[in-house]
Amino acid sequence: MNASPRRTRAQRKQLLSVHGSSSATAIDLTTVTETYILTSSTASPTLISLIPDSLPRSYTNIPRKDHTLLLQKQNLLRASPSTASVSAGPSPSSAALVFAQPEAGTAVCIHPSGLLLTCSHCIAETPSELDLDKTHYLLFASGAVVAARCTAWDGKRDLALLQITAAQALPSNGSEGFRFPALQIAQEAPKVGTKLLCVGHPGSEDLECEEEGVATGYDVLHVSSGAFRGYAEGQDVQDNEEIGALMHDCWTYWGHSGAPLVDVKTGKLVGVHSSWDEESGMRRGVGVEAIREFVKGRGVVWR
Repeated sequence: MNASPRRTRAQRKQLLSVHGSSSATAIDLTTVTETYILTSSTASPTLISLIPDSLPRSYTNIPRKDHTLLLQKQNLLRASPSTASVSAGPSPSSAALVFAQPEAGTAVCIHPSGLLLTCSHCIAETPSELDLDKTHYLLFASGAVVAARCTAWDGKRDLALLQITAAQALPSNGSEGFRFPALQIAQEAPKVGTKLLCVGHPGSEDLECEEEGVATGYDVLHVSSGAFRGYAEGQDVQDNEEIGALMHDCWTYWGHSGAPLVDVKTGKLVGVHSSWDEESGMRRGVGVEAIREFVKGRGVVWR
């Protein structure tokens, strides 16, 4: 790869530091590897508790400003019904989630039990910044709030897995307990030119503007269309540490990291958006080969 400059994770971190963001609590690096951290080798059943519909700050225990932002995003999502649809399977937007934190970020549910997939840099930029005890608050497109914890983190592949531990009741759950809308992972990469949908969470603040606090005006959850453009020549599909190997041309913005890339025809997940090449304008992501290898043995089984 020789395209430069790239809109990479390092540039994102630099911009966020200029606009202000907090770092995660450090963990003991003697207990982890350099790029891959996990709490268990396989996913185990998790008892999911109920989050009250009227969510007080005493429940989330997060800074007042962050709690207010969470509620603002919830109100906006509830007022903006999902618009994404495909010919097969659940709606991509119904399985997409937005992070409640100010710097934004996107995730996708990949199993009805509440397993969420996102980019590792949405959770922590480096192993030293990773806090496995931290509770992350996210919202489904319906506006339902969930709490989740990281169960696997791979900085080289730029992927992280979270397990929902608490959730507000979803309309479809009824008395059957929690069964979350989820997208099935494709078996293999699509053919070049395959039509895709990308469902992401563009940030509310314009990080391209020199003036701080300028609003973008984008919806909390944005659906864009495009196509799969193959993989970067010479790049290992399992190595997305600096820039994603997958290429696509769906529209994205800061905050789209972790956004699902969905095959329009099959409705299956074929990748997640991660970055973009500023020189060529090509969007980049993590492909299905890396996703399948990452989740292997983690309880992501469809029947």
